[in-house]
Amino acid sequence: MRTVQLFVTCLVDSFFPEVGEAMVNVLQRAGVEVEFPRDQTCCGQPTFNAGLRTEARQIAQHIIRVFEEPRHPRSPKTSDVSDVITSEVCDVIIPSGSCAHMIRHNYAELFADDPLWLPRAQALAARTYEFTEYLVDVLGITDFGARWDGPLTYHPTCHLQRGLGIDRQPRELLAHVKGADIRELPEAEDCCGFGGIFSVEHPELSAEMLKRKIKNLETTQSPTMVVCDAGCLMHIQGGLHRKKMKQKVLHIAEVLNHQ
Repeated sequence: MRTVQLFVTCLVDSFFPEVGEAMVNVLQRAGVEVEFPRDQTCCGQPTFNAGLRTEARQIAQHIIRVFEEPRHPRSPKTSDVSDVITSEVCDVIIPSGSCAHMIRHNYAELFADDPLWLPRAQALAARTYEFTEYLVDVLGITDFGARWDGPLTYHPTCHLQRGLGIDRQPRELLAHVKGADIRELPEAEDCCGFGGIFSVEHPELSAEMLKRKIKNLETTQSPTMVVCDAGCLMHIQGGLHRKKMKQKVLHIAEVLNHQ
């Protein structure tokens, strides 16, 4: 049986625990055992994007340690990096394109000049997968027996599509959801306006981008939008809530878990 480690992300942990539960259910249905390293924290992306590289490195070091340690604890006296890299480890699965992008790409940038930490960052990056990428490209499964009676529309999140090049995988998964009427979202590739700290630093621009995304959702006449990132989920659902609109936003794990 395959075993994976779940990196649940801050937003899922704090606001959308049902997404984490759905992920576990889907993975277990595929015959995968899921472990949850309890000392995990933020991946450091907000700090990295704010330009606080020293602080971001400290967070990244913690995450690297956490995902090295649970299955292969080492003696505190052990400092041989080769022991860490060559030991048998399992894949890390993340329900967020942005957090997966941070670990896969930005950790290497943080430790580019650090001969001790760069190999450890690269080793973690090599076994880190976004949720839909893992299901389709590693497990080779596109049909989880999910059923959704009615329309769905899909918003491809920025880091997922542009940063990781993942677009085919979530679309294939949704195409196999029985009963679902998949409707193409106009201007789908446009950002929803969240962008992590972008929405804090540029709230007026973020609000206009969100307004356009919601208008395009209305155009589809779909009551449900599907995303692969909790940041976009929170941002778009928040806009719908403030406008007292009935449409809702779901993470793709919730759809795949729907029977």
